Amino acid sequence: MRKLLDNVTEAIGSTPMVRLSRIMAAYNGEGNIFAKMEYLNPGFSKKDRVALQMITEAEAAGLLKPGQAIVELTSGNTGTGLAIACACKGYKFIACMSKGNSRERSRMMRALGAEVILVEQMPGSLPNQVSGEDLALVEQRAQELTRERSAFRADQFNLTACNNAHALYTAEEMWYQTDGRIDAFVDFVGSGSTFGGCSRGLKKHNPHIRCYVAEPATAAVYAGANISNKNHKIQGGGYSMDLPLLDKSMISGCVQVTDEEATDMARSLAAMEGIFAGFSSGANVCAALKLLKGPEKGNNIVLTLNDSGLKYLSTDLYDDLI
Repeated sequence: MRKLLDNVTEAIGSTPMVRLSRIMAAYNGEGNIFAKMEYLNPGFSKKDRVALQMITEAEAAGLLKPGQAIVELTSGNTGTGLAIACACKGYKFIACMSKGNSRERSRMMRALGAEVILVEQMPGSLPNQVSGEDLALVEQRAQELTRERSAFRADQFNLTACNNAHALYTAEEMWYQTDGRIDAFVDFVGSGSTFGGCSRGLKKHNPHIRCYVAEPATAAVYAGANISNKNHKIQGGGYSMDLPLLDKSMISGCVQVTDEEATDMARSLAAMEGIFAGFSSGANVCAALKLLKGPEKGNNIVLTLNDSGLKYLSTDLYDDLI
């Protein structure tokens, strides 16, 4: 452990890994789930990693100039990571976010010095449920702001830096922390960078590791299923869109998770394991359990616990418990 950090960005990464033994026992799973506690990053999510990597690589390539503004669309987590990195490095950060995301996220970014632009949802969209169409409106506004402010666009859906953050660091940490005892990896996909980066990094060590995509049951595009409802509760992913950072050749299979399953598992993580996490973390663990009762029975699965439950206190994830 380092005695003293020069700034908080140096606290990003090197998150603990925990075996979910109580969840496994309660749900009669066979095997192990090794969960990386990404919600312990300074911005309370795994997206701190990609935020810092995008800025670091842009600076190294001369694409980001001193004092230049940075713009990005976000569901809140990447934006929080960028707000932290920009505060430490002296950049102005403008976040574009759908009004469908939880209020805690915009408040946190503003507290960290970001300018937050909230974009209206598509007609018919529901609060706390962001669809691909909602995200398209945010993308349009982000492009406008990038031009208006002569800003650098930190594009989490397209920049290879995002994959690098997980291939070079998250996957390497997973491999070290488990002593290489990894049979499979599963990820509820948002931008695709966690799946793309971790799959690449893990397969570098063992090409036989199987990598699974988790998706909302009503919008499982990578499984080739018909989309019955693009509006779901699992914020930060499941946008029903093709993801440039996700290499389809890496996909060993797909797992579908319902809103209710993701919600129940997030609550079980809190009550049984003392892990206070969000919807997508619940979706990841639920998907892992389904795999351990199916093709990965008896094996070791790694995954990320993506963000903190503190970001969902205004949603129905924990609403009736407060």
